Amino acid sequence: MPKETIEVLVEGGKATAAPPLGPALGPMGVNIGQVVAKINEKTAEFKGMQVPVKVIIDSETKKFDVTVGTPPASALIKKEAKIEKGAGNPLTDKVADLKIEQIIKIAKMKESSLLGKDNFMRVKEIIGTCNSMGVMVEGKPANETIRDINSGKFKDEILKGKTELSAEELKEQEEEKKRLAAEIEARRAEFDAKAKAILKQMEGRTRGEIKAKMVEAEIPLQIINELLPAEAAAGAGAAGAAVGGAKPGAGAAKPAAAKKP
Repeated sequence: MPKETIEVLVEGGKATAAPPLGPALGPMGVNIGQVVAKINEKTAEFKGMQVPVKVIIDSETKKFDVTVGTPPASALIKKEAKIEKGAGNPLTDKVADLKIEQIIKIAKMKESSLLGKDNFMRVKEIIGTCNSMGVMVEGKPANETIRDINSGKFKDEILKGKTELSAEELKEQEEEKKRLAAEIEARRAEFDAKAKAILKQMEGRTRGEIKAKMVEAEIPLQIINELLPAEAAAGAGAAGAAVGGAKPGAGAAKPAAAKKP
């Protein structure tokens, strides 16, 4: 029997007949309401995440089947950690701390799309994604937890496939997330103060000079880009005009006359 496959990306539990799903299904002759209901039923556990979905339709009978993929590992990590986004600077900022059980859970959900050949390799693959997001695992930077696994730690948990946390562990995790957020705010305030002091000290200098000084002071680029346009625009603009667009007689030297042979 001839079959047609419609592939779409929907928010878990919130598919509608609006684009892109409705217009794609319309020409297929299926009951769109039934398809939407089935998709929402199968994606309910992925609330708040974008989920890849395939609707496979029999062209003759108009019967359909819905298969659901899994969201990206980063989305599953954010869901487990209850965060909206990863760290802006994962090398210095840590936004959450997951337990090994949660990593195992994500690895199981993504099993078919991971490269690892066994549970240990798949778990380490997920932890690698945590590392790039500024999410710790078992109270340590994620790359350190990978070394722990290589040395035999968490062997029993991974072999047994334990994925559930106690209410007490979940509460501790939430408290740790709040502590990490407070640390980030304190570090941000420290960098802000240092950057503003440099701005004041170098008032009237070019933006490039000010930026170089801030980079030398190890101020994150995100903060540099936020502060410089707002607080150094006037000084940088004036200096830039003097360097690149000043007219003769306005502070810029006149071009030397060419010597006759």
